[in-house]
Amino acid sequence: MKLLDKYILKKFLTTYVFTVLILVAVILVIDFTEKNDDFIKTNPSVSEILFDYYLNLIPFYANMLSPITVFIATVFVTAKLASHTEIVAMLSSGISFRRFLVPYLMGSSLIAILIFLFIGWVIPNANKESVAFQVKYIKSPFTYDGRNIHIKIAPETYVYMESYNNTAHVGYNFALETIEGTKLKQKLTSNNISWNKELEKWHVDKYVLRTFNGEKETIYKGEALDTALNMLPKDFESTYKLETTLTLTQLNDYIQEKRERGADDIETYLIEKYERLSYPFAIIILTVIGVIVSARKARGGVGFQIALGFFLAFIFIIFVITSRSLAQVGDIPPQIAAWVPTIVFTGIGFLLYRYVPR
Repeated sequence: MKLLDKYILKKFLTTYVFTVLILVAVILVIDFTEKNDDFIKTNPSVSEILFDYYLNLIPFYANMLSPITVFIATVFVTAKLASHTEIVAMLSSGISFRRFLVPYLMGSSLIAILIFLFIGWVIPNANKESVAFQVKYIKSPFTYDGRNIHIKIAPETYVYMESYNNTAHVGYNFALETIEGTKLKQKLTSNNISWNKELEKWHVDKYVLRTFNGEKETIYKGEALDTALNMLPKDFESTYKLETTLTLTQLNDYIQEKRERGADDIETYLIEKYERLSYPFAIIILTVIGVIVSARKARGGVGFQIALGFFLAFIFIIFVITSRSLAQVGDIPPQIAAWVPTIVFTGIGFLLYRYVPR
């Protein structure tokens, strides 16, 4: 690493960290102002507010703002170098613009790797605490309102419930079916099924078990049955921001479980997965664009270039929100939606590199 690389890299990383701290601090103050009334009503302790909620919220906001902060840091540092005629001196000494980009690529790659590790494992674990706090003190009590519930709990086993009470952990008009191919082999029905916390099993009252063997049907009636099913009360609890509380490994397992059960709300989790994979690449692309748009010395100072940095960064956020919404309603596949902002801005970066004077 050359002395010049160290000089630019140090300026870039320190400016990025400073920008993150400033913006996160501002957002935390705004968040506290908005939620102060909720805190007064529900009366959580000061330690819960500070450590369970806000301390765990800092990584989430730092990551959420990363496209904006890395872009602002890039524009600010590069525009400052340009205003002091340092970039002109570098290029005049024989350094190519591509070579000038190297320290920025090194810094953005380092940030991208750290962000990938954070959004894959660190932030989800922090979100578990902050989301649990929101559910307990800010959100209204959750009531499961699903009707005519169908769950695939094994390759040939299906559960049906007309409704489920997540407070009493009781399911009504329960049916457990075993289907081989297109043939019904066994069906167990009961008016209700309840969760036995001590045994960690489901308790079935007054059930009827029908077994089918060709055209022959055998009926057995029982008073009670305790059984283990690949279904737990947590499957009917609040899923508020659940996708943000799962590590990348847990997210993959959860998506696979959803697919095996034939769930129809898998898009949210697929979007979360692919956005985590695309986010680090977006950091590098935005850094390159930031250097290109701010490398020229501006007569009016760096104000316009910093404003342009804010504008383009917010445009990127709008692209992310729009593509996510389109994926959730099924208009475009989640894996494409997650990569659309990065692909679009890669194209913008290529055009800027080719045609914008530097």
